[in-house]
Amino acid sequence: MTQVAESVSVEVAGALVTISKAAVVDAWLARVINGAAEALPQPIALGQLRTGERYAGLILGKEGEPGYHLILLPGEAEGKTWEQAKEWAASAGGELPTRREQSLLFANLREEFQSAWYWSGEQSESYSSYAWLQGFGDGFQDYNRKHSEFRARAVRRLPL
Repeated sequence: MTQVAESVSVEVAGALVTISKAAVVDAWLARVINGAAEALPQPIALGQLRTGERYAGLILGKEGEPGYHLILLPGEAEGKTWEQAKEWAASAGGELPTRREQSLLFANLREEFQSAWYWSGEQSESYSSYAWLQGFGDGFQDYNRKHSEFRARAVRRLPL
């Protein structure tokens, strides 16, 4: 049995505001019916994918930033330092994925990767000569020296 709260309470400017469940549902329905459906994630049209691209999934926005669809670009580079991998990704029309994006790629498109380490676009916050990697054999993330050589894939982002 699912229990549903009868009201929603939020703090606004130091005051506790309570809104009934019915008012919240009515307001949400009115927004959807009146064209505010753009607030909901929009599906990607297959025509937005270019030849060889793979749809990886939806990345939800954090801290007020908009979300986006993540697209894995075709092609792969191997034996690249971090700087070379970033240059290669740009030449392929994309960027190296973030650590968060690499987690999504591992979850949804693992079969598109070798069982190997791939550069992310994020450098270590603690050590400026290190950058993050994703292992596509086991899903583990770690960092290594930027002058080390690993594989790379490029991604692009479609805003919601």
